[in-house]
This record gives sequence, structure tokens and C-alpha cells, in this order.
Amino acid sequence: MVVALAGMNGPALYGFASAQYHQYKINKPEYKAANGKWDVVNVPQKYRINTIHAALLHTGKVLLVAGSGNNAANFKAKSFRTVLWDPEKNTFKNIPTPKDLFCSGHTQLPDGRLLVAGGTQRYEKLNGDVKKAGGLMIVYNENPDGPKTFPAGTLFTGKQNGKTFASKDPVVVPRAKKKTDPRTGKVTVVHSEARVYVEALKDGRSHSTGSQDNYRIHGLTGADARNFYGIAQKLSFDKKDFQGIKDSFEFDPVAERYIPVSPMNEARWYPTLTSLQDGKVLSVSGLDEIGQVVPGKQEVYDPKTKKWRYLPKRRFFPTYPALFLTDKGRIFYTGSNAGYGPDNVGRKPGIWDLKSNKFQLVPGMSDPNILETSMSVLLPPAQQQRYMVLGGGGVGEDPRSTDKTRIVDLHSPSPRFKDGPPLYAKARYPSSVIMPDDTVLTTNGSGDYRGRSDSNVLKAELYDPARNSARQVADPLVGRNYHSGALLLPDGRVMTFGSDSLYADKDNTKPGVFQQQIDLYTPPYLYRGSRPELTDRGPTTVPLGGSATFGAPHASAIKKMRLMRPGSFTHVTNVEQRSIAVDFKATPDGNGVRVTLPKDSSLVPPGWYMLNAVDGHGTPSKAVWVKVPVAQG
Repeated sequence: MVVALAGMNGPALYGFASAQYHQYKINKPEYKAANGKWDVVNVPQKYRINTIHAALLHTGKVLLVAGSGNNAANFKAKSFRTVLWDPEKNTFKNIPTPKDLFCSGHTQLPDGRLLVAGGTQRYEKLNGDVKKAGGLMIVYNENPDGPKTFPAGTLFTGKQNGKTFASKDPVVVPRAKKKTDPRTGKVTVVHSEARVYVEALKDGRSHSTGSQDNYRIHGLTGADARNFYGIAQKLSFDKKDFQGIKDSFEFDPVAERYIPVSPMNEARWYPTLTSLQDGKVLSVSGLDEIGQVVPGKQEVYDPKTKKWRYLPKRRFFPTYPALFLTDKGRIFYTGSNAGYGPDNVGRKPGIWDLKSNKFQLVPGMSDPNILETSMSVLLPPAQQQRYMVLGGGGVGEDPRSTDKTRIVDLHSPSPRFKDGPPLYAKARYPSSVIMPDDTVLTTNGSGDYRGRSDSNVLKAELYDPARNSARQVADPLVGRNYHSGALLLPDGRVMTFGSDSLYADKDNTKPGVFQQQIDLYTPPYLYRGSRPELTDRGPTTVPLGGSATFGAPHASAIKKMRLMRPGSFTHVTNVEQRSIAVDFKATPDGNGVRVTLPKDSSLVPPGWYMLNAVDGHGTPSKAVWVKVPVAQG
């Protein structure tokens, strides 16, 4: 009987013993010194959210943004969440969230505020869930004397089909324009137009349409009835994609609240926001107010005026494109993106000149057709202008993924991608973080779309750009795929968050549950005993080309200094993070270090940075915060 029981319990006992041994192994000092260690953050229940976005603020706190958190019930209830986390004290604070910032874009501003723009106006509806016929209505205005606002619920009736549809949101139609022929002096009126999503008043396929029609707008009489009208193609039961919003906010890290600013000109869901060298912000792509990819209309935000303006020329990108500020204020598109758009437009990497709108293609990308949901990073130090693209998958729900890493040197006479060492596994959604010792930590991802078929990858690695080699380190504690990310913290650790698996089992029969656990990775460099010290005894504001002195006991041990821009991560996209080498020398007394910043604003865009001292063993100090103002002139 005893033998039988032992046989029955053998696998369980073996599993328990293996787990115990694993814990013993990963907690040995020599293991942690070589591989680092993962720990779970203790988050009280009332602060646990579906973290979709995360950004490090210059207060040292991390803004965790869920909005509705990819939860349609939350969206319907207008339950939008943001939590502010202090990693040093491990304290949390709920922040009132004014709009659904789920799938917005965000970036650091020169004064340390975080610009958050776009988000969700409507959740998608799959073909089988669409109950009312609907689609795009283009509203025309032939009146040059004024614009007109039509409220939500405005009715449109087809002149041929006789079917009536209601607008789901308010829409403003600009005034028409007058044009004068310079030769004849003849004045003509050019109509203006605006777009709005409309739905049938009742359920059922009998209310759909199959062709274009001209629509009368209810409530208009006289000249207005002639000047204002709608035109729509088929209004059907096709899948309805997510819709974006125009709203923009600045999050104030000191007041710890969202402050509304002027809305964007375009509604955007899944946009990328990229900081420019003058402190302004470029907003690109996203799904608009009727669920279509914004057709190449980009705009720029000015933090001084709090307003947006269009760029004069268009260029199409898929949603969440990885767009990095590079030399001379140009933008480098690595080809990484996350989500929506045709598979044959706007997918090729290149260097984009915002002034001329010229786009120089950069060839050589391996696995170019499975580049969606790949991670892109500006390799340290940023002066070398070398970029790495890691992993990726097929467009949409394509099950393919890749373990390719690709590297390009933009300072080469003819930039071209070349393969680097393979990633630890074929992976979509890997998260990469630039470390102050000039390595890059990459972690997690999944082999299939949103972790389908139990394909989460529980691996991590450190890549050394100087040696072009990577080595695996301690395995992450949980799987992380879609809606996950990672950030470097001021103390040198890395936080990881999120994951939104489609299913919870290998057979894809049970719905997935959002991973609300936050983990902290302590890198090997923090298990070496002593580390350099850096204290703020100089100005916290240092201009480009300027110098400042900081306290540094045993300054002679410092071998390099790095200026680290704080990250802002969502959807495999963190175009903010960069590590900049700064010149330095020890003070005569040996207890300080004087640093001198580069002069190039395209290398060091204005904003707050973490300054780290690194010793000969690659061990960094805790960061000191430095503000780089907008360059004058």
C-alpha cells in the first residue's frame, strides 16, 4: 500500500522537489551575480489594473494607464483607470482619468509633463456581433459663409434607397472655400467635408444598403437643405474596427493630474507620438473616428501654445509605427508597427525628412513580411546611430513569428540592415530596455498571436552591442505578450507589466485573463557589492553643450557617464528611450565629476534625463535627474 501511494504521488513529489531546487538555484549569490533575479511587486488589490501604457516620470514615479483596459464592460460603464506608482516606496495612488486613454499615444515633454493623445471612442464589433448596418457618412458643405455643427443623432435619409441612418457622434463641417480664377476673375465655391459614423435606426439586414447614395439631412430648410448633404457608399454589417478620439492631455507629475489641452485635428487610436528636437511632438497614424487608418495626415503639437497643426504633406504609416528622432531632425522608421493597415503600404523602413517629405528607403531587412509586433531600439550609445529590430510576427492574426534581430548603422554611407545574433526564441511582442551599462535587456513575447496555443516565451537575454553577442539571463516569472512592456527605473532595475493573452489554455478553449502582476528585474550588475555614487550638488538644469558638477566619491573609479531618457512604453513601442554618452572628468579633489553635454538637439531632445555613472565593472550608480531645456536660437 505504501509503495502504491508513493507511486501515485511520485510525479507530484518530483514536481515539488524540482520547484524547490529551482528556487534554491536562482537564489544562490553566484547565480544572481551572473543572471540577475526577478521579484513580484506587492500591489494592493484596489490598485491592480490592466496596465496598457507605462511611463517613467521625472519624480521617479511610474504612470500606469489602463483606460478601459481592453474591457468593453469598463468602456460602457465609463470606468477608466490610471494608477501612479512610486517604486522606491512601493506606494500607489489612483488618478482620475478623464477619457478612455486605452490605446493612446504618449511622450515626454520638455518640462517633464507627459503628453497623452488619442484613445478609444468605440470598441470593435466582429462580423457576427454587428446588429445594425452602419459605416462612413461624408457630410458636405457648399456654404462659404460658415461652418455647421451636427449633433450626435442627426438623421440622414437616402434619396434613392429611402433608408434612414443616425450619426453616432457630433460632427463639425468646415465652411466651403471660395477660389478666384486669376485670369478671368471668376469665383467658384469648393465644398468642404467632414466624416462621421452612422448606424441604422433598427436591427436587421433589411436596413443595409449596397451602393452609393446621396442623403438628405433632417431638420434643414431653405439654403441649408441645399448646401448641406451626405454621401455614403454601402452601409453594411462588415466588421467595425475600433474608433479613435481627438482628445489630448498633459499629465503633470507634480500636481499628479491630467490637464486637458487642445485636441488633435484627427482622431487617433494606436498613434505614435515622437519628441522632436525643438520640444514639439509629432503625432502619426492611428484609427480615426470611423475606424479607418488616418490617411497619412500627420500633425505636430507645440507645448508652448498647447495646440496642434498639420504637416503640409502626407505620408502613410500603419498604426503604432516605430519612429525615432535621428540626425538633423529627421525621423527613422524601423518598420516595426503594431496592428492596423494594409500589408503592402507603409511597411518598409526608411529615413523621413519632415521638411521635404522625402523618404530614403533602408534595405536589407530579413523576414520583412513578419515585422509587425517587433521591438525596435536605438542601441547605446545613441551617438553611433545604430538601431536594432527584434522579433516580430505576421500581419494581423497571422501565426508566424521570427527570432531574427536586425541591425542598421545610419552613419554608414549606404545604410543597410544586417542580421544580428538570433533572439532566444521566435517571438512577437518582445520588450527591450536600454541599460546604463550599454547592454539591452529583452524579455518575454509569444510565438503566436497574443500567446495563442500556449506560446508565451519565458526567457530573457542581455545583448552587448560592443561585442554583438547576447546571453540568456534569469527567466521571467510570468508570460507577457500583447499589451505588455518594460521600463528602466532610476535605481537601475527594470519593471515589466501587462499581458493580454487571447486564450488561457493550449487548446484555445478558455478565454484569457489580463496579467495584472508587475515584476521587477534586478540585473547582474547590482549583485557586485559596491556601486558608484552620484549626488546632485550642481544645477539640475544643464543646457546643450553646458557643464555641471555632481558629487561622486571615488570619482576615479568612474569609466563612463550616460544620460538616459526615461521610457514611455506601449504596444511593443518605446521610441523615447535612448542612452547618450557624455564627456566627463573628475574634479581636482577626487570627490566629484564634471559632465559636459553634447550640443546636438537631435541627439539630446529637450526634457528630463537620468544621469548615471558607470564603473569599470559595468556597475551603474543610482540616477540623478537632469533637465535639458529647449535649445535657444
